[in-house]
Amino acid sequence: MKAKVIVMPKAAVLDPQGNAVRDAMRHLGMPEVRSVRIGKYMEIDIEGQNGEIESRLHRLCRDLLSNPVIEDYELERTGGGGRKRTSNVQRPTLNAQLEKAERTKTANSGLRKFSRTGGQRRQSKTKRKRKSS
Repeated sequence: MKAKVIVMPKAAVLDPQGNAVRDAMRHLGMPEVRSVRIGKYMEIDIEGQNGEIESRLHRLCRDLLSNPVIEDYELERTGGGGRKRTSNVQRPTLNAQLEKAERTKTANSGLRKFSRTGGQRRQSKTKRKRKSS
């Protein structure tokens, strides 16, 4: 059986190497390039029972080939009964994404804004005037 593993930075993680390549592409006359993500691609040739091998491959991807904090992996195996693609990436539905955004908006509505130094930001004069009115 053959397995193909693709490891990519999570969408929320900055990719400085990808940004450097994007900037170089723009410098070389390709201003239409919007983003570049740099990852790893591996091919593994392995023998064994399908069910056992798949769970071991997932453990290998999770524990050795990727850093689950900042990277996602996609595993595709071929041979031994066809082709199967799996991933550790959970793709939420649109409704779940909207619900999460609404919860975040509600949770953040009562927060005060603080500066980087840790102190509370001064309000602008117009905001102070409105509050005192």
